[in-house]
Amino acid sequence: MSTLAYDGGAMLGRQLRRARNNPGLLILTQTMPITMLLFFGYVFGSALAMPGAQYRSFLVPGLLVATAANGIMTGMFQAAQDTHRGVMDRFRTLPMSRAAVPLGQAAADLVVTAAGTVPFLLVGLAVGWRIEGSALEAAGALGLLLLFRFATTWVGIFLGLLTRNEEAAGQLGGAVFLLPLLSNAYIPTDGLPDWLRTLAEWNPISAVTTALRDLFGNAPVPDGAAWPVAHPVAGSLAWCAVLLAVFVPLAVRNYTRGER
Repeated sequence: MSTLAYDGGAMLGRQLRRARNNPGLLILTQTMPITMLLFFGYVFGSALAMPGAQYRSFLVPGLLVATAANGIMTGMFQAAQDTHRGVMDRFRTLPMSRAAVPLGQAAADLVVTAAGTVPFLLVGLAVGWRIEGSALEAAGALGLLLLFRFATTWVGIFLGLLTRNEEAAGQLGGAVFLLPLLSNAYIPTDGLPDWLRTLAEWNPISAVTTALRDLFGNAPVPDGAAWPVAHPVAGSLAWCAVLLAVFVPLAVRNYTRGER
């Protein structure tokens, strides 16, 4: 365990230096959610039945979770890029824990995401979003958000090691933008057809989004929803546990298989 912690810390530092040396990409990924908040909040807000300010309060948690789901895309692209360029092969020649490289990437992504959440929340406050719940509940919401990001990053790392090609990973990563559309991140699901509402509410993004809205005090839990949305905190923790239990071992195994 100490070897994993030491080696993982070294890989964490490497990934953070990598992010620092590519400021353009970092700025783009951190400002995109703010741009979407302003665009969706004022354009969609004027087209929906709920008032604009109310919709922006509804939207902020949804965009936070949609951004967290993009851990699939960033994890996939970075893992595929390192594999395609031979970086992973060089790491495999070093006497280090085989879990350290993917763990360092996932941990570094978590640090960058946590830092990027701060300006987004400040813009959210500027456009009318407020934390209506307690400070403890708000802290729990942010912790749940980061846990979900950590879980989705492992999904992306597995897929990136599987594709081994950064161009293919970039194209496949674009499909991640469709996931929040089939959820309650941007619009309520109670007006959807029954089959589509069920599909949307079993999307992990819907459970985490509902949990954040409930913990922040922005919107109540909807009536008659599927189990993960009707019990959003428990549903979110269950989804995160499933994703981590499945994709952490798969990612480590795929990394180890590259030695052969």
